[in-house]
Amino acid sequence: MSAGTARSSVLCGGRSGTGDGEGVQVASQQECEQAVQSLVDRVADLDPELRRKHAMARTLSWRVPDLDLGILATLDADGLADLRSGAGAETTAAQIRLTSSSDDLVALLAGNLAAPVAWATGRLKIEASVFDMIRLRTLL
Repeated sequence: MSAGTARSSVLCGGRSGTGDGEGVQVASQQECEQAVQSLVDRVADLDPELRRKHAMARTLSWRVPDLDLGILATLDADGLADLRSGAGAETTAAQIRLTSSSDDLVALLAGNLAAPVAWATGRLKIEASVFDMIRLRTLL
């Protein structure tokens, strides 16, 4: 990923409108940006003692195939930091890897789609250790 992709907030560049002609909506850049920023804000608003107790220094990625987008961050006791995104960004090196459509990313982060339901129905793919998943669930 080039140095020009680093951002103070994650921007999900992509397309909006209909997908394949079947009326499928794809979340817009603004919707993705607002959703990810809400996650950053929620983690920052957590009680610092809770963050220290449950946060682990981990790299986190969220791959959004319908936008050919990768979002990367570092999660630690201070919250989510080092946010970066980009088209086709390499996300396989992250310790916690999430994959979903742009619409599901927005729904998950808005609280309109429960992560366990999304995972069980194949709408959210999670690649992480069981320990990391339990601790992440506690924080989010």
